[in-house]
Amino acid sequence: MSDPSQIPPAPPPSAPAAPAPYLSGLNETQAQAVAAVDGPVLVLAGAGTGKTRVLTTRLAHILMQRKARPWEVLAVTFTNKAAREMKERVGNLVGAPVEGWWVGTFHAIGARILRANAELVGRQPNFTILDSDDQVRLVKQHLDALEIDQKRWPPRVVSGAIQRFKDRGLTPEKLPEEEAQSLCDGRGLEIYKAYQDRLEALNACDFGDLLLLCVELFQTAPEVLAKYQRQFRYIMVDEYQDTNVAQYLWLRLLAQAHKNICCVGDDDQSIYSWRGAEVGNILRFEKDFPGATVVRLERNYRSTSHILAAASGLIAHNDGRLGKTLWTEENDGDPVVVRGVWDGDEEARVIGDEIESLHRGGHKLNEIAVLVRAGFQTREFEERLITLGVPYRVVGGQRFYERQEIRDAIAYLRVIAQPADDLAFERIVNLPKRGLGDATMQAVHLHARARGLPLVAAAREICGTDELKPKARQTLTQLIGDFDRWRGLVSVTDHIDVVKTVLDESGYTDMWRESKAPEAQGRLENLKEMVVALEDFDNLAGFLEHVSLVMENEENATDDKVSLMTLHGAKGLEFETVFLPGWEEGLFPHQRALDEGGLAALEEERRLAYVGLTRARKRAAISFAANRRVYGQWQTALPSRFVEELPGDNISRQQEQGLYAGSGYGGLGNGGYDGGTAFPGALRRGGPRASRFAGGGNAGGGDWRAAARDSTGDGLTVGTRVFHQKFGYGRIKAKDGDKLEIDFEKAGTKKVMGSFVESVS
Repeated sequence: MSDPSQIPPAPPPSAPAAPAPYLSGLNETQAQAVAAVDGPVLVLAGAGTGKTRVLTTRLAHILMQRKARPWEVLAVTFTNKAAREMKERVGNLVGAPVEGWWVGTFHAIGARILRANAELVGRQPNFTILDSDDQVRLVKQHLDALEIDQKRWPPRVVSGAIQRFKDRGLTPEKLPEEEAQSLCDGRGLEIYKAYQDRLEALNACDFGDLLLLCVELFQTAPEVLAKYQRQFRYIMVDEYQDTNVAQYLWLRLLAQAHKNICCVGDDDQSIYSWRGAEVGNILRFEKDFPGATVVRLERNYRSTSHILAAASGLIAHNDGRLGKTLWTEENDGDPVVVRGVWDGDEEARVIGDEIESLHRGGHKLNEIAVLVRAGFQTREFEERLITLGVPYRVVGGQRFYERQEIRDAIAYLRVIAQPADDLAFERIVNLPKRGLGDATMQAVHLHARARGLPLVAAAREICGTDELKPKARQTLTQLIGDFDRWRGLVSVTDHIDVVKTVLDESGYTDMWRESKAPEAQGRLENLKEMVVALEDFDNLAGFLEHVSLVMENEENATDDKVSLMTLHGAKGLEFETVFLPGWEEGLFPHQRALDEGGLAALEEERRLAYVGLTRARKRAAISFAANRRVYGQWQTALPSRFVEELPGDNISRQQEQGLYAGSGYGGLGNGGYDGGTAFPGALRRGGPRASRFAGGGNAGGGDWRAAARDSTGDGLTVGTRVFHQKFGYGRIKAKDGDKLEIDFEKAGTKKVMGSFVESVS
């Protein structure tokens, strides 16, 4: 194909003598969605209603009816996997591979259009697409140049804010003043402009530009827009409820001429507002395209009628929806179990025992999922499944004790329990950042190797000399003193209080508390959960031994494992049996979401509950606890309002006798659960920094290695002339073991370790 704008009209469709084979097996509404080819079409595809089948069959139908050639159809997905699956399925339906068509993700299609028209938006066709790390580095350069405080405005946070501007279709010229003022102490517009100018100078785009510059291209070059409007006779969009503003504008511009756009999505499954998705895009489709055909796919092929009725009854409490009710011809199945338990430990025990019982009865483990609202909830289930010997996987995340913040906290505790634990000390010596960088640790490592000492002992010795700069020496001395003091608390103070003290006084939790990173709150919640886990042990040593055993619990060779994941990570998946723990006010719906987003956030939380329920094919079990340990303190919790909203005819209550007596089921208050509590303490912050000395490798170059000498001090006596790598030549004035007092020719009198000097003639 040479020029798409010169493509002659497609030949008229030929009327088939009989229904095409690829249309067989569609139900009535699916067939309606496939046949509604011309004009705007919105397909509201409920969970498990055959959305992918409708999309691929519709695309095949357009091709087979000769409505358009392959390159005249634009099909947009959110993942490369979905795009590949669509190509394969359509190829199977039409009986041959389809060549030359435009099927791909928003970003892939956007990049393809930009490369063909790059000069019109200030780029060359071979422009580079920066990944997220490149974006952060570029932002950091501009923060440095503008002398913006990077402790207050970390580069990754500023980069994230810029990407959110782009997701909303906001160029620097369109950025509202109040938003510009809220970023980088009022210099948000300046940094955004500088960043964009630098991208243009580098002939580069970030991911946000791939759509934002396309929108700019279409708005400023009408002839280009007209060309693509003529080329793309039909447009199809998957997961329309997850589109952001830039994607919405891009699609509207392409479709506004012929209006042959078909958007497939489910407003009841819009759960990604935190990454820019606008549920309003799908809700206003009929206003954007008057006269649009709306097809509701409501027949579910996944779940039992009880599960569907429970989910439909729950989501009906949302006002911001277009409305549909799922149904099935499957049998009723079991009602959704709603179980009240005393606390989180019992919740994990009951669910773990039920999983074990199902497995003994022949139920495959990989058909079982535990779906939680927040990542910290997986800890109790991981430990229970390990106790039972039930294999599991944490989908979309690390196992609890493998998470960065938990490993960091445990490293502090390991140094307290065993001062010779060099790996643990290296991990946290500069975490939060204390100014103990590579040069300081290089000196400590050299002395440790020369004297055969652990790093903590070597650091203690070297702090009594002038080997380090005064500030580093003072900081390292304070840190060693802190560890000594914390170690002394172990024998006289409850181990839980010791851990709280360490996390507070070290500044580690305040580092995350002050962080603007989107994952910071989740890391704080995980730290709180770790403190809760300590209550199961008599002392710190027992806890650390348990963690070691858990970390050694290797994945079994079998793929048959229970899936643990968050509700957000479960979208698009399905399981025979689904457990939904933690349905309590403040946890689900999450209090922080309600505080920040109000009614809109509540409706998204309810959509999240709907997604969770509709992952189940045969069994779904919801649980809530009367008590939760939050930061080591017992707090009462009320059942989630979502529990009360479930239709009674479709649930089976298994609440303990007397539990929640007099409280009802759906108290709207927080019930004492504070979803956002963090550890108190002075405000300090910083970030992890990898040490070049991890694993005990060489600390530096040849000169440093040459400076390390045998620690016996042979040949180093008072009056000996010596050379020191840092202070130069001098003569020993006094000696105490390996500690030397030397009168240096240029640096004056200094106290140093014998391992750092060599005698000279």
